[in-house]
Amino acid sequence: MNRAKPLPLVVLISGSGSNLQAIIDGVAKGLQVDIRAVISNQPGVFGLQRAEEAGIPTRVLDHKDFHQREEYDEALQSLIDEFRPDLVILAGFMRILTSGFVRHYAGRMFNIHPSLLPKFRGLHTHQRALDDGEILHGASVHFVTEELDGGPLIVQAQVRVETDDDAERLAARVLKREHQIYPLAIRWFAEGRLALNAQGRVILDGREQKQPVIFTPEQVVG
Repeated sequence: MNRAKPLPLVVLISGSGSNLQAIIDGVAKGLQVDIRAVISNQPGVFGLQRAEEAGIPTRVLDHKDFHQREEYDEALQSLIDEFRPDLVILAGFMRILTSGFVRHYAGRMFNIHPSLLPKFRGLHTHQRALDDGEILHGASVHFVTEELDGGPLIVQAQVRVETDDDAERLAARVLKREHQIYPLAIRWFAEGRLALNAQGRVILDGREQKQPVIFTPEQVVG
């Protein structure tokens, strides 16, 4: 079911905003979303410049101005809700979110993670994949729940781990796949094809997904 109007969303960032740029580029190619604001917990990051150059309102809510995580998340929630989004996108937002915040956006908040979840939750995923001798690595888009990097998976894209890879080279290839699958998952949601049901299961095109949509290294995303 297609929407009559573009899907309103807010993007949260902490850094360069390359996944934000992928979404902005997607809009230029017909992705039916209205990026109502980009909010950063870090002042002066390049992602804010990307948003400003695209004419998107920006806000900075510096976590260092708050003593308690709960206080910050309450303020962030109020700020987000001023823009009335139907979807909140975490795009390199380097904060562990409180339970109340996550519950407020249940079923309407996405995150992207640079591994094939449930492998390598948390940080330093590329080096950990290399250290463990993985043959395949990649990226995952998931609904956000109270479990860190543990929400229901929507889509994954794989890359092959090459024998001469270091963490930097592997990260660069994974990032390209991130830029492909994040706009795709957002498009599915914007088109009314994707949802999270009351049981916490992913529904795509009316069917419960037993596993995420997976793109192998050879497959083109889309």
